[in-house]
Amino acid sequence: MKREVIINNVSELRQKRGITQEELGKVVNVTRQTIIAIERGNYTPSVLLALKIAHFFETPVDNIFKLSHEEK
Repeated sequence: MKREVIINNVSELRQKRGITQEELGKVVNVTRQTIIAIERGNYTPSVLLALKIAHFFETPVDNIFKLSHEEK
């Protein structure tokens, strides 16, 4: 059986931009811990937060967040 998971490249984009997790969190109005959880795949952001992150990186949401299917 397969389960759906959201994978992302927030960490890579953030590092390319040369900003910290805390700085990104401030820009999108969440804590550093939330950014850490998103980057690790432990937290799926709301649509609003995903849009804010995409806007900051000036790229479509689906360039950052992708749906993946994993075997259980």
